[in-house]
Amino acid sequence: MHDLVDQLLDPKLLTAVFAAIAAGATVLTLAMPYVVNDALPKRMKAVALEREKIRQRERERLAAGAGKVTLRQSPKGYMKTIVENFNLSKWVGQEEARTMLVQVGYRGQAPYVTYLFFRMVMPVATLAFAVIYVYFVLNLDQPALIKIGISIGAAYFGMISPNLFLRNKIQRRQLSIKRAFPDALDLLLICIESGMSIEAAFRKVSEEIGSQSVALAEELTLTTAELSYLQDRRQAYENLTRRTGLEGVKAVCLALQQAERYGTPLGTAMRVMAQENRDMRMSEAEKRAAALPPKLTVPMILFFLPVLFVVILGPAAIRVMALH
Repeated sequence: MHDLVDQLLDPKLLTAVFAAIAAGATVLTLAMPYVVNDALPKRMKAVALEREKIRQRERERLAAGAGKVTLRQSPKGYMKTIVENFNLSKWVGQEEARTMLVQVGYRGQAPYVTYLFFRMVMPVATLAFAVIYVYFVLNLDQPALIKIGISIGAAYFGMISPNLFLRNKIQRRQLSIKRAFPDALDLLLICIESGMSIEAAFRKVSEEIGSQSVALAEELTLTTAELSYLQDRRQAYENLTRRTGLEGVKAVCLALQQAERYGTPLGTAMRVMAQENRDMRMSEAEKRAAALPPKLTVPMILFFLPVLFVVILGPAAIRVMALH
């Protein structure tokens, strides 16, 4: 173990590693503008497919004996076989996981089967990797209990890693929606006050807001499809709330439901909701700005102040040493 630590702390090795990281970062920075893809066309195509699914399902419900839906994405064969053979939907299946998959933007049965597959595979894979690494590669000179604990910890990390992956993607998607939602409400207010119906307004806003937030454009397009094809319009608004998981979107959906139910003007409700969401975004920005000074305290103490002391006191120290 000591030999391994000495090798890892070797100055030549550290210099080579840092040089490789710097070179890789430089190449990645230069190549990034050429490899960035525009996700809007791809996501809008997926939304079009989802809209076609909704239309097909409603046709099947209204006309008995209609053909099977052909646009539904099928899970991979080996994943589906493993999930069915081990009955993973019963042992590791969760309704919360379906909600998380929808909030990420993964719809249909295929993402759920993939999630169940990795919930079973990842603990086994990380446990095997930890055992091989601890017992054979490192050959740690530690008690067996510590080695077993490391292996169990790796297996536990593998078990929760699919949920961590989904939560990370949900946070990024919600952040994209949250930043663009006040602007979308302003556009929606303009469309409604110009005389558009709520379906036409959602469709127009989804086309305009796509350059700012692909996720929000996708959700608005799906809501437009559901408002057009579902019998209960309230269900369309509830689905939008469930897919986004944001309180601001939930408040707007409740206001739209109440406006349609009681006949109150949509423009007034949308104007109030737009102002509230803009205030919420501003308060969140102020909260982050207020939390910045404490976060900068430790980096300044560790990195800025020592360099500043060296620059200020360095010449004086050199003179004192020269006099002695």
